Amino acid sequence: MGHHVELSRFVDAPPDRVWRVLTSVDSAPQILSGVQSVERLAGVGYEVGTRWRETRTMFGRAATEEMTVTAVEPGRHTAVEAESGGVRYRTEFDVAPERAGTTLTVRFSADAGRPGRIRRALTALVAPLALRATRKALHQDLDDIAAAARAGI
Repeated sequence: MGHHVELSRFVDAPPDRVWRVLTSVDSAPQILSGVQSVERLAGVGYEVGTRWRETRTMFGRAATEEMTVTAVEPGRHTAVEAESGGVRYRTEFDVAPERAGTTLTVRFSADAGRPGRIRRALTALVAPLALRATRKALHQDLDDIAAAARAGI
């Protein structure tokens, strides 16, 4: 049982700048308005295996999750995964040159595996609200990344 969101946005900045902003884990609280703090747990720079604890505001409350980089194609693609409450989350970003800028695409998925009947019923009730909130947060992340890349951060 899974849920998916995909969004794309044009960024008026070159792909290398977008990639640099996207992979600046330690600067996330200064770049992403929804991120309150980041604590690096493993890895130097940005590579497969880099892990950090990220505290984000969701539904008006602070939520902390441990994130792990699971895929990197430098300058082009990355995937980050987290697991919480029996749900596996995967966020993928693609950076592609377009005209005089970049198309930045994010794909988010949440997979609860094989939940029982009660959990399926609860998920059916909560999922639409959670997907709207996730879509809104991802849209804001894309806007924040675009602004930082345009500014040359």
